[in-house]
Amino acid sequence: MINRILIANRGEIACRIIRACNEMSIETVAVYSDVDSDSPHVLMADLAVEIGPANPSESYLNFDKIVNAALETNADAIHPGYGFLSENGAFAKYVKESGLVFIGPDATTIKSMGDKAESKQMMADAGVPTIPGSDGELTGNITSIARDIGYPLMVKAAAGGGGKGMRVVRDEDELDSSIEAAKNEARNSFGNDTLILEKFLDNPRHIEVQILGDQNGNIVHLYERECSIQRRHQKIIEESPSPALTNKFRNKMGEAAVKAAKAANYYNAGTVEFLYQDGEFYFLEMNTRLQVEHGVTEMVCGIDIVKWQIRIAKGESLTFSQKDIKQRGHSIECRIYAEDPSRGFLPTPGVIRKMILPEGPGVRNDVGVSEAQEITSSYDPLLAKLVVWDADRNSAIQRMDLALSNFVILGLITNQPFLRDIMRNGSFQKASFSTNFIDEHFKDWDFPDIDPKVLALALLGSKTSQIHVSNTTESYSPWSNNRGWRQGI
Repeated sequence: MINRILIANRGEIACRIIRACNEMSIETVAVYSDVDSDSPHVLMADLAVEIGPANPSESYLNFDKIVNAALETNADAIHPGYGFLSENGAFAKYVKESGLVFIGPDATTIKSMGDKAESKQMMADAGVPTIPGSDGELTGNITSIARDIGYPLMVKAAAGGGGKGMRVVRDEDELDSSIEAAKNEARNSFGNDTLILEKFLDNPRHIEVQILGDQNGNIVHLYERECSIQRRHQKIIEESPSPALTNKFRNKMGEAAVKAAKAANYYNAGTVEFLYQDGEFYFLEMNTRLQVEHGVTEMVCGIDIVKWQIRIAKGESLTFSQKDIKQRGHSIECRIYAEDPSRGFLPTPGVIRKMILPEGPGVRNDVGVSEAQEITSSYDPLLAKLVVWDADRNSAIQRMDLALSNFVILGLITNQPFLRDIMRNGSFQKASFSTNFIDEHFKDWDFPDIDPKVLALALLGSKTSQIHVSNTTESYSPWSNNRGWRQGI
């Protein structure tokens, strides 16, 4: 039985898991660093335990502190969320050896899928299409290997993810320096500088497939998500279904994802990521955790993935088969970050002075922050995920545009107006894009000029005049409309 779950995470995803647990009548334990003591996830949980200072290595990445917090509060299980320890096989093993349930796949699966060289070989053996590249760890005569594959190439860290330890190599002159740079970044990010070498697809789409598997061998896919809108190899907009795929092709990709999961002896929630170009798709990696963008799949499939993670961890079998799962309508997610798109997406710490969330049918806010909260540079700058649903893609884009116009965070710079410009971009609306979209269309993007009237209203509505509103202009902001909330600030 699982009656109490410790969430080994913070922010938006911790809040999301707590909400699912509340609906399942499961008690929750939050852990927090000293700078997170007033964070929403701490206030939402039934119990909360401080586990150390802001530095993640002393708090959210510390095995002993997290497991001890679970044991001291009589928790039955640990949910890792995403990021931090969610794809750490050693942590999953440690949790199990401590007599607790790890809400995720088996530790050996996490380890094998976390090694890009090993996972790629496993997929190739299982008949899942893979990108041409080096066989396993990059060793030997690298120059010769590179020539055999052919330029351009991608040097990639074998461990980790999130766009770290990756370099594009256009010709042989760039090879040595790119390898050294990728090694250094991989070593600093993951403690592992092992590299692989792959053919670089210069204009791909990034499409991933959500899978669910129970501990009795039943595995299904929940169809695909389009994740091509990225900055610095990290997603900022996701949608489902992918506008690039026919029904026949998405079924083919879904079947390949299930084949990949079976090859890995996978159970719980996971995601198989593919690159798609010129009518072909190739295995990229498998994320052995809950994805940031799981909400768009929930919106189109009607399946609560977090609840099923917990049920599977309890040993329950899936109550549906592949034929029962359908895609209905269209969903889009925008990640709201505290970052400056006009300055290379630099993080923008600060204090949230005012926050107004959009409401209405087909609008979902997954939020992990609150007014008066200080956003520090210690963690990922993700503030919230705005998810919408509508009957078709064009309607969903319109709904997202309106929702973004009514999403207000004052006190720090966010990417909200940047996201709205993407919604209004012709190529995006026509679904004519690849992972190069932002570089091609928004390389020199800048914030619009501040409207003096908007600035005055923002200052009046704030408790302090020390406030940034460079992301709030007449054309982007609900401050300009005449709804009742404007007068109540």
